[in-house]
Amino acid sequence: MKKAKETAEAVPATAPIKIKIGGKEREFDIDNPVLPDWIEDNKLTAGGYPYDKKMKSEDYEKELEELQIELVKAQAWLQATGKRVMALFEGRDAAGKGGTIFVLRQYMNPRTARNVALPKPTPTEAGQWYYQRYVDHFPTSGEFVTFDRSWYNRAGVEPVMGFCTPEQHEKFLDETPHFERMICNEGMHFFKFWLNIGRETQLERFHDRRWSPLKNWKFSPIDIAGVGKWDDYTRARDQMIERTHKEFSPWVVVRANDKRRARLAVIQRILLSLPYDGRDLHAVGKPDKKIIGEGPEFLKD
Repeated sequence: MKKAKETAEAVPATAPIKIKIGGKEREFDIDNPVLPDWIEDNKLTAGGYPYDKKMKSEDYEKELEELQIELVKAQAWLQATGKRVMALFEGRDAAGKGGTIFVLRQYMNPRTARNVALPKPTPTEAGQWYYQRYVDHFPTSGEFVTFDRSWYNRAGVEPVMGFCTPEQHEKFLDETPHFERMICNEGMHFFKFWLNIGRETQLERFHDRRWSPLKNWKFSPIDIAGVGKWDDYTRARDQMIERTHKEFSPWVVVRANDKRRARLAVIQRILLSLPYDGRDLHAVGKPDKKIIGEGPEFLKD
């Protein structure tokens, strides 16, 4: 109880919020240490998730190790050939982007595998061409670069929270496919992942962050501000994927209520797309089509 009290004092209090899920109006109080039953009972199956149990830990650890061995091979291939990989990770708040990036890079050489997680733009950056500060972090020869959020901030959080104008939003949706075609024409292996989770799943993860002495640094006022804007974020996401999902730069959608399955699916997708030396297709395995797909149609399934 002492740890819970200390955590509560470390995080500013917020008022309970009313939200409608499945036609029912619910009240969610992030400052109540007890998770409501309606969240607990649906945190895995929310949003039509196709599994009602998490992947077993021992199965996950075994498959993950095999995939991480393949990633080390892929990185050696990048260094030998000078090829470049860039992977963007987008998704709902608390969808598991950071954890997925961590296991992806866990055993890769950090000298040539790095993650980019940019803070809000400085006044100088705000005055630049919108994509400029991201381009500065693109991979050079032999590098593997992940982005924990990217230029797609302008398609999600910025328009929903009023951080950009409607004109800036529309210009972004129009220009981004042209920008990404240049990336692909440059010969880069380019991935865009959208991690999708159900609403109760998100609330459970926010609650966990709020009350964990190890994770409460992840919890921010904008998380709670966004809870009541679920539908706005859904519309922004759908518009973004509809306008920027292209054959040369597809959106790979991953159902991520179960973090274990989602992480494996992401790594599999990358490994199956890279023609690296010594690739063991048996170790990589086959994609779980219930978990991973492409574009707007997979979101509607």
